[in-house]
Amino acid sequence: MRTIRLGLLISSMLAALCSQSFAAETRARQILDRFEHANQWRDHIMVAAHRAGSMQAAKTLYAENSIASVEGSIALGVEIVEVDIRRTKDGEFVVMHDSWLDRTTTCKGEVIAYTLAKLRSCRLVVEGTGAVTGETVSTLREMLIATRDRILINLDNKLELGDLAGMIAVARHLGMAEQVIVKENLWNQNRISTVKAAMDSISGGFQFMPIIADDAVHDSGFANIVDHAFSPRAIELINWRDGAQRLTETGGPLFSTHMRAAAVRGDWHIWADTYAIVNKPGGFLAGSRGDELAVKASLPAEAWGFWAERGVTIIQTDEPKAAIEWLSENGYRVPYAVQARPAEPAKTASIN
Repeated sequence: MRTIRLGLLISSMLAALCSQSFAAETRARQILDRFEHANQWRDHIMVAAHRAGSMQAAKTLYAENSIASVEGSIALGVEIVEVDIRRTKDGEFVVMHDSWLDRTTTCKGEVIAYTLAKLRSCRLVVEGTGAVTGETVSTLREMLIATRDRILINLDNKLELGDLAGMIAVARHLGMAEQVIVKENLWNQNRISTVKAAMDSISGGFQFMPIIADDAVHDSGFANIVDHAFSPRAIELINWRDGAQRLTETGGPLFSTHMRAAAVRGDWHIWADTYAIVNKPGGFLAGSRGDELAVKASLPAEAWGFWAERGVTIIQTDEPKAAIEWLSENGYRVPYAVQARPAEPAKTASIN
């Protein structure tokens, strides 16, 4: 009898583990499906958590770029976490925004001056409160493992273009390159050619997202050239503002009806950024219509709603909880199924 009970217990534990694994994979697959098939999901706005999602209601809850912040974002229903990648003295990719450790850890000095072993002594700090966490600086591998089969991850390369190959190699080794989004700024044909050569040398199996900003590009037709070169599933568009600029009325030259038509023709998402940048005016990347307007001024329709009306289907924000709640309440979010619907094979090779 004891043997039978033990067998039943083991069977139930294995079933539970398999169920959890299936559910996690199902969630990631559904997110990937929506990312790769923009035209099928124009009624849904995805949310990307900036620096993994450390804030809520203008207060920092987690250390930025931490695994704790990733867990918090996943719990909220965020689809993508954005993290920043640097390299240690001994060549390890690590997750850190600044080139210096002073602001976000208990250590001082440049990241590149530390070996990974030495970096393990640094604890992440919650900015604003100064609370020291028990978490150390994550390696890229550790961060990828934390997101595997659960959520998409956008790697913001703080190094050189050539370093992207090494980052993708880490993801491939873990069998999760399809969940990884990398991005680079594009502003003319020469830059397109340079980045295209780099992407072709890495080969496919991951997502490449071009970035186009209206300080350098003033014609929405440039997106057609970019689309032809890369066949991306998303393009990040930026509406710069200076200190004296009022709220943009149109979104600037890139957020036009022509751009929306190009996005539909190319079946790609328009990605907008509403997060804040330190020592820059509010909405610096969003024509003044950023998170500050949505949360601090309590005018979410003038920020997130404005961009939604201009065809944006991915919003990167420092306020993922508030964004998801407002978007859901106003009909911009389609709930995910508990189990995945039958899906066609993912077309993850976005580099031709």
